[in-house]
Amino acid sequence: MQLVEQHAIKRSDPRFAAIDAAAFSSKNLYNQITYHYRQAFIHEGVWLSYAEVFHRIKHLACYHALPRKVSNSILIAVDKNWRSFRNALKAWRIDPSSFTGKPRIPKYKHKERGRNILIYDKQALGLRAFKKTGTLVPSGLPIAIATRIPWEQIDQVRVVPGANGYVVEVVYQQEQAFADVDPAMIAALDLGVNTLAACTSTKPGFQPLLVNGRPLKSINQHYNKHRAHYQSRLAKANRFTSRRLDRMTAKRNRRVNAYLHAASRRIIDHHVGEGIGTLVVGKNPLWKQRVELGREIQPGLRANPACSLD
Repeated sequence: MQLVEQHAIKRSDPRFAAIDAAAFSSKNLYNQITYHYRQAFIHEGVWLSYAEVFHRIKHLACYHALPRKVSNSILIAVDKNWRSFRNALKAWRIDPSSFTGKPRIPKYKHKERGRNILIYDKQALGLRAFKKTGTLVPSGLPIAIATRIPWEQIDQVRVVPGANGYVVEVVYQQEQAFADVDPAMIAALDLGVNTLAACTSTKPGFQPLLVNGRPLKSINQHYNKHRAHYQSRLAKANRFTSRRLDRMTAKRNRRVNAYLHAASRRIIDHHVGEGIGTLVVGKNPLWKQRVELGREIQPGLRANPACSLD
């Protein structure tokens, strides 16, 4: 199975400038590739193949601004996006009821603020540097990423842009460890808000498990309160965001991800300890499209006390 080791690169990190310059070059190549796909689709009604786009861009400066393997990885990713768009559009034409709207054509990234992902496969990583220092050095990128993953298990390194910096992801393989469980024993998982997850099982004597969701609500409430405060101050200067808001958002996302990962890990460990081999999660199609979190009250009208959220 594939696992990911993450390293956060903040703006204050000495490696940020080099990564940012490479991500900007990746954005230029992304936009150039997207341009060829869009022009062929919009004006000619033609779906370009990977090989056709490759021969169109292989002589351009934006293609040579990055190592060839990285540029080819970006081309593969964009081609995959367009294949997904084509399949979604075909499915939408057959049955529009299964979609919330018509699939949208892939867009360009912002000319100045836009950044794009960088993908370095194993052949684009320095083996000598890894053997000597135990760090990963991507080709053409003067940075070093410390890792505890053995070289034999590493698949690739991804540099993902974020609001407050970058996240370097080391993707690696790890053998699956099969637990001693019975697939005939089934557990059901119902997701909620105040109760993040409610678990029950067909196993006789199984004690239902409840996972508290209020800490997540508290994190979001604190984040929304402070974000609204700073946004009201920015609005007076005709601004919409700032680095402080970006840091707040990044911190909030990390806290939410950490809580969800810890909760899911404990749920799995609990069921493995009970010998349960099958876990069923409730499926609610389009449930977010039908949820009503509140209503706007017209001036002069009083809210219905029965609808209060308190």
